[in-house]
Amino acid sequence: MELYDIRTKVGSDGRPLSVGFPYPDGRVKVRGWDEKEFRWEPKGETRTVGLFGRDKFPAGSNEACIITEGEYDAPSCNQVLHIPAVSVVSAVTAARDVAVDRSWVDSHQRIYLAFDADAAGRAARDAVARLFDSNKLYVLDLYRDGRKDSNDYLKAGEGDVLLNIFKNAKRYLPETVISINRDTVSEILSETVSPGVPYPFRTLTEMTNGGMRRGQSVLIKALEGVGKTELMHALEYQLLQETDDNVAAIFIEEPKRDHLQALASYQLGRTVVLQGPVHPNSEVLDAIQGAVKTDDRLHLYNHFGTDDPDVLSDTIRTLCAGWNVRWVLLDHIGMVVSGMATEKDERRTLDYLTTKLEMLVKELDFGLIFVSHVNDEGQTRGSRYIGKTANIIIKVERDVKAGSNIINFTLEKNRPPLGKTGPAGSYLFDPYTKRYTEVDNSGDDNGRFTYSPPLQPKLGEDAGHYRSREFAR
Repeated sequence: MELYDIRTKVGSDGRPLSVGFPYPDGRVKVRGWDEKEFRWEPKGETRTVGLFGRDKFPAGSNEACIITEGEYDAPSCNQVLHIPAVSVVSAVTAARDVAVDRSWVDSHQRIYLAFDADAAGRAARDAVARLFDSNKLYVLDLYRDGRKDSNDYLKAGEGDVLLNIFKNAKRYLPETVISINRDTVSEILSETVSPGVPYPFRTLTEMTNGGMRRGQSVLIKALEGVGKTELMHALEYQLLQETDDNVAAIFIEEPKRDHLQALASYQLGRTVVLQGPVHPNSEVLDAIQGAVKTDDRLHLYNHFGTDDPDVLSDTIRTLCAGWNVRWVLLDHIGMVVSGMATEKDERRTLDYLTTKLEMLVKELDFGLIFVSHVNDEGQTRGSRYIGKTANIIIKVERDVKAGSNIINFTLEKNRPPLGKTGPAGSYLFDPYTKRYTEVDNSGDDNGRFTYSPPLQPKLGEDAGHYRSREFAR
């Protein structure tokens, strides 16, 4: 109790009234002595309080650590096992709590999960397990003789039994093998299939049998300068508008300010060019909020340029398993490894990253949409393996030299049942209203724009933006 700085509040008669458990961020979770009721001091949002007891042990200070389901269980485990022991706030928030302090937990070579032996505890254990490599995970079987958690054993004077359970902990094994019988077949066929989210492109949606889906990876490939980042902005905005799912945007070459500016442009229907600080009452700020709809829903990757593939994949795992992200947009995969010493190192790293991402897509059931540049032969740059793991491959083309604003889609790969391949529509892009219009691209005008009057931006009070342009094909 002293190590964890757990305090007991007593009345004037010396009778215990409540117990306070201090969390690393300074908040205190207060539990009533006579009744199992909780409150926080001070009051407020608890999404980022993290793990109780984490601040008592330096990262990596021991080969092993243990995660429990209750604040009393953490010091109980530490007293008996003599290893760093921490607790989640509750079974319901377990994955989120661990995600906050994931790097601290992952600094240990072995991670023991000691959750309560009930349905809620098992669900919490499985949710937390998805945050880590299963090879590092071990599970304590705490249910026996009416005991269900670590503190039960300590209160009963059975610390030796708890120690024995710890020594005999088994590796955590995800359910990777299913024996087929009538019941399991019925269960599998009864699983709800998530509906597709339509692309902002009619033909592409029809040919993919409904659009973008969780559990699938979509590769968008094109030459440089075709407009892939703009296309990814359109897909991101579509997901934000058509779903209530959490979205992660990993645009490695794009500053966060530019990214938010693009979202505001799609929401307002005109190009926004930010000039200096944005005033809190600006329509741009309101537009971004309107695009995202709710706080803590959109997650932007705070990095620019080359990154470690393991760090990137771990970040995606944390976002999906801990923050309930259901869609990840990555622009572009080649940039992640652009700093490799040789082409051979780059190819190997791309192969490794692509395989790891595809495994995460299936394990965590999120939709991945990622970009790759291609060479003059139309092959994915850096590694030809990139396209082999994707469920869907969309080739994007535009006649840049002719100044065309028409983009052409071709479905080169379409893995869903009855999925079609081939030309998937042509769309005229208006760079000032951020709108795509399907067109018949059989003419010879190449979709070029002419402008009248000459392009002269008019600046608003808080941010510059282009207004009412007349244009003709």
